[in-house]
Amino acid sequence: MFVIAILLVIAAVVLYFVGRSQDSTGWKLGAVGALLAGVFSLIVSMTYVISAYEVGVPVAFGKVGTPMTSGMHVKSPFTDVTTFSTRPVDLNLSDKDVVEVRSSQGGVMYAEVTVKWAVVPAKAVELYKLAGSEDAIQQRLVYPDSREIVRNVFARYSSEQGYASDREKINAEIAELITERLEPRGIVVTTVNLRNVKPSDALQGQIDRKIQQQQATERALEAARTAKAESDRRRIEAEGIARANKILNDSLTDKVLANQCIDAFKEAAAKNPVYAVPCGSGGGSAPVIVDGTKR
Repeated sequence: MFVIAILLVIAAVVLYFVGRSQDSTGWKLGAVGALLAGVFSLIVSMTYVISAYEVGVPVAFGKVGTPMTSGMHVKSPFTDVTTFSTRPVDLNLSDKDVVEVRSSQGGVMYAEVTVKWAVVPAKAVELYKLAGSEDAIQQRLVYPDSREIVRNVFARYSSEQGYASDREKINAEIAELITERLEPRGIVVTTVNLRNVKPSDALQGQIDRKIQQQQATERALEAARTAKAESDRRRIEAEGIARANKILNDSLTDKVLANQCIDAFKEAAAKNPVYAVPCGSGGGSAPVIVDGTKR
């Protein structure tokens, strides 16, 4: 725009002298129009508008100036302004950018991560010196550092912890380390989301075999517990019967047995008037004759 302004001013001067030499009003009016356009172009080249949620970094003759906040600014015509958005930007590490990680056991997994980051306006100059543009910030700083940290964190956990039991813990650790790495450079990390962890085909086969082994072990343990419970039940039942028999044996004396025998045959004698009762008093004594007719 500054070059256009200079050319318009030069054109205005030329038109003025041509019109003066020919005493032509048209040439003079053309000179005035060119001059006004040149002045307008010069004013435009010396102003710059920073949109909302942006920050600008002015550079003049290789020297970086102070950051420009949103609004209109006056600058040198020789100053170039590089703008950075301060809105959060999503870095999606998925699909072709998915992170291949290895567990502490050597198992290969694929982690899908989203890192939400934004430029700190006060440190836009430092970011310009490190990267040069907004796209370069993500490609040179956020992208490689995030991938490196994700790999390093997963390497401290087992395969099972990585894809199942400790994913929340791993997510929190990744977020903390990425924030610590990028914040001093002028990048604020608002969210880190470990969306998915997928085992490789080889690791999935190992997982399936391990699950089958665990299920077989659980079935064997359950069978052993069932057998032991049945054995304990039978032992307790046998011990109870033995104790009952011992009590009964201790309580049945010869006299008690003879009385019970006589009572039983008395009931039988009610149907058979004379009944031989084979119940003696012990010691080989003769059987007792019960006459059922005598009551």
